[in-house]
Amino acid sequence: MKRVDQVLREKGQDFWSVTPDATVFKALELMAKQNIGAVLVMEGDHLAGIFSERDYARKVVLEGKSSKDIPVKEIMTSKVVCVHPEQSIEECMALMTNKHVRHLPVIEGDEVVGVISLGDVVKSKISEQEFTISQLEHYITGTI
Repeated sequence: MKRVDQVLREKGQDFWSVTPDATVFKALELMAKQNIGAVLVMEGDHLAGIFSERDYARKVVLEGKSSKDIPVKEIMTSKVVCVHPEQSIEECMALMTNKHVRHLPVIEGDEVVGVISLGDVVKSKISEQEFTISQLEHYITGTI
């Protein structure tokens, strides 16, 4: 069973962030440039929230607001669901499903050490299943 820290070692621990006072437009520019679906909202080293494409669609577009005028802090998700490096990918899948989130900041102590996305979780799970299938095929056929 793969853990969050293993996934972070494979994909890297880089994450992208904006300040709470950054405009929604600035956050969207960063997300487009990095080809990501969410950015962390950081006040110094403190995680203040997360801003996602879903936040933009529901809280800006549908409400007819301008992304160039609104600071991220007004529409970010401030109650962020987080995980720890020692948690399993299965736990992440359950959290993402139950809480309807696609990104989980990874916290060690008080520090953000990375972000796990739904894509990372799915990729990890598929890799695990492919390995299991390969092992079973070798067992069945008697090859090493």
